[in-house]
Amino acid sequence: MEKINFALAGEGETAEFYVLEQTRIAGNSYLLVTETEDEDGNAWILKDLSADGEADALYEIVEDDGELEAVSRVFEEMLEDVEIER
Repeated sequence: MEKINFALAGEGETAEFYVLEQTRIAGNSYLLVTETEDEDGNAWILKDLSADGEADALYEIVEDDGELEAVSRVFEEMLEDVEIER
């Protein structure tokens, strides 16, 4: 499982997340990340908001209920043994 450091906007701090899976839907890139390698950890879906060709990616937690539902279903299908609680 790949581990990535994220710089937190406006805080000057970083957070480490493990990337469980990634996908691209309707031209948007999404990551399913968690803070722990344990099976029952919290997970978040992040959406890449950066423009094509930018050196650094800009991710935001998906909060829109419709988008969250659709993307989480895709991740559940990709990770057959994972159920995402919404």
